[in-house]
Amino acid sequence: MNQHSRPVYRIAAPIKTLAQRFAYLGLILTAFGLMLLGKADAFLIERFRAQVVDAIAPILDAASRPVATVSEVVEEARELAVLRAENSRLREERSRLLQWQTIGRRLEAENRALRKLLHFTPREAKSYVTARIIADSGGTFAHSLIMNAGLQDGIRRGQAVITGEGLVGRVVGVGSRSARVLLITDLNSRIPVVTETTRTRGILAGDNTQRPMLVHLPPGASISTGERIVTSGHGGMFPSGLPVGVVASVSDGGIVVQPFVPADRLEYVRAVDIGLDGGVKLTESSGTQTLE
Repeated sequence: MNQHSRPVYRIAAPIKTLAQRFAYLGLILTAFGLMLLGKADAFLIERFRAQVVDAIAPILDAASRPVATVSEVVEEARELAVLRAENSRLREERSRLLQWQTIGRRLEAENRALRKLLHFTPREAKSYVTARIIADSGGTFAHSLIMNAGLQDGIRRGQAVITGEGLVGRVVGVGSRSARVLLITDLNSRIPVVTETTRTRGILAGDNTQRPMLVHLPPGASISTGERIVTSGHGGMFPSGLPVGVVASVSDGGIVVQPFVPADRLEYVRAVDIGLDGGVKLTESSGTQTLE
């Protein structure tokens, strides 16, 4: 085996040495030849260049796809990060907007209730105090409400309590920061009233139901359903002309009046000072007013 390889080596060695010596020179000559060929036939060189580019174009395309894919992945990751931050910001804004929406709805309801109070104020009123109903102290034998205003706010016993629709009742007990309102539907309530059209006088008597009765009418009085009932001003309890209700039914059992103000849906009321003492002597003891 060694004997056969020695002659081949002896022949190849000089050729290899010669190739190494003249390789650089050969490349220079080849490049120079290509330059001369390009000068001689530019169209031929351009065609050769185009063929070379066409040959390596699939390789470049295949090599560029992973790079493009990585770029797309990086871009999508960046967009997802931006969207996550935007989503977090929008959630915080939504939470704040829901809070403001709740506040806005509450204020809208309060504003609507307070606007109703402006619909009616007696011309005789010297002053008035707006208060909120905070409790219902009524029961089987009493119909009254508690409002969050008292002596320090200017509330006095005997004042008429109204809303924009009409009469609610009157103040019967006052503390420094609260007051109790006797409703016109209470069993102890007796209010001088008059029919608005025929001017027939009577007494609106509460019976602890949602519909008080019209009693003590003059003989031969004719009252029809749908007639409005207002205060007459007699007795010095209320001024005349306060809307009370409307006649709901007339029968042998009596005349039933539907009050204008539903006591079970009261939020805000107005205590009106008209300068009347309501025919009641007041005494003050320990910050409260009581009947004598």
